[in-house]
Amino acid sequence: MPLPAPRARAAVLALAAVLVVAGCTSGSGAPGAGTATSTAGAAQPASYPGMAPVADPHDIYADAGANMLSDVAKKAKPLVYVPHTRSGDVWTIDPATFRVVGKYRLGGELQHVVPSWDMSTLYASDDTTDKVTPFDPVTGLPGKNIPVTDPYNMYFTPDGRSAISVAEARRKLVFYDPHTWAVQGELPTPQCAGIDHADYTPDGRTAVFTCEFDGRVAVVDLLDRKVLRTVDMPVRHMRMGPQDIKTAPDGSVFYVADSQEGGVWVIDGAATTVVREIPTGPGAHGLYLSRDAKRLFVTNRLDGSVSVLDAYTGAVLTRWAIPGGSPDMGNVTADGSQLWLSGRYTHEVYVLSTTDGRLLARIPVGDGPHGLCVWPQPGRWSLGHTGITR
Repeated sequence: MPLPAPRARAAVLALAAVLVVAGCTSGSGAPGAGTATSTAGAAQPASYPGMAPVADPHDIYADAGANMLSDVAKKAKPLVYVPHTRSGDVWTIDPATFRVVGKYRLGGELQHVVPSWDMSTLYASDDTTDKVTPFDPVTGLPGKNIPVTDPYNMYFTPDGRSAISVAEARRKLVFYDPHTWAVQGELPTPQCAGIDHADYTPDGRTAVFTCEFDGRVAVVDLLDRKVLRTVDMPVRHMRMGPQDIKTAPDGSVFYVADSQEGGVWVIDGAATTVVREIPTGPGAHGLYLSRDAKRLFVTNRLDGSVSVLDAYTGAVLTRWAIPGGSPDMGNVTADGSQLWLSGRYTHEVYVLSTTDGRLLARIPVGDGPHGLCVWPQPGRWSLGHTGITR
């Protein structure tokens, strides 16, 4: 669909802001209403039961700072895991030498390598043959396949008691016991075509999942396992719409990358409405925080670039070019010095300096590199995806 003129789009966003204000003065007070009013001086909602408390409300990632590795993560062999959607294998790279040290043919369409909640296992997800393959991070070797329904992506509840398979093709979330892999339950998401990536509110009670083929996000109560509402993007792209999502360090907003829009939508922290847009570049796709959580890296897959934003204000700080590149998914190293990204359409992996964006390496890999995982990662627990830790 054609994009509206900038003045028209600004009017749309302004109207959305007015509606939020109106909603805040309605006096509804209904549970889960999620208004955007200030909570200063008000009782804060209780965190998800069993979730480790947030040490710094101004930075929910404070426990995932440079080299803040848990005892479990310290045992891991430093490796970068590269799953391939087309060649059906996972390659491992030594981050010290930039050399490929392992190739494991698993079959299927491998999407992401996902750290478990306790960081003791990595899972390569395959949504075409309904399986995940565990990797032992101590040895870097794969284990026996585990049957899982349509695991395009995978997340974990904040208490670690449930693994969540994001069954994109089937429009649902499937909850599993992460130890026995018995099904605990399912949550249909019929209004969320292409359910995709997620991140959580600071209290861990609410998750926001992007709906790539519906141009919206779905807001999910993780504790009661129900969809609270959906929030439409002001410009709804029904193909390659919103993909990755990241909670701001202070929980004030969610950043949502939109590939076809060529930028990042900003949703209020209560996940009720879109408040503005940040243009970054064609194919805006992946979102990753610097180790000190002050900067947000946005991969512009069709532009061959990475936009660097202020993680708190969303201000665009700079842009790093990857000539001829197609940067997709990845993460920052444990010490925060490097940003590793898969080159989705170029059979490569890129390594950039997080200091100045200098391209340190272009490493040839297999066909269709996607949800690359840099391991180990700092933090106390993993939400999932390619290593969202807190």
